[in-house]
Amino acid sequence: MEKIAVFPGSFDPFTVGHEEIVKRGLKIFDRIIVAVGINAVKREFLDIDTRIAIIQKVFKGIERVRVESYSGLTVDYCNRIEAGFIIRGLRTAADFEYERAVGQINKAMDSSVETVFLLTSPEHTFISSTIVRDIVMNGGDATKFLPTNITTEDLICFQ
Repeated sequence: MEKIAVFPGSFDPFTVGHEEIVKRGLKIFDRIIVAVGINAVKREFLDIDTRIAIIQKVFKGIERVRVESYSGLTVDYCNRIEAGFIIRGLRTAADFEYERAVGQINKAMDSSVETVFLLTSPEHTFISSTIVRDIVMNGGDATKFLPTNITTEDLICFQ
């Protein structure tokens, strides 16, 4: 049976840390769906179509990675697309505590979906979408925190 994993998030914007988690996940899973969540409560930096376009550019030519949007509960989305795993990246102990609770809730809602945690590499631990967004919004160059084929100018052009 094919091992399909969902990597859910807002990815606003997608960072080099996110890219690393997907690439490492491909060593474990047959396919990964980067699921860009629609969150009506969060204020967007980049609109959903832009985030999807950027992530598709990052993984262009890698057929085992698919990018799409979703709304609602992640476990329900996993069931709809027949994915048995959720991937979550962990940067800090605080991330672990939050993600552990979410993973346990997901497991209680649907025991067939497993959550897999991947530790972020030390060189990416300090990188977050929030920080990258702040750099870009204040005129800084965040290119070194973005995937190789994405630049700060790409984010500005997409706005």
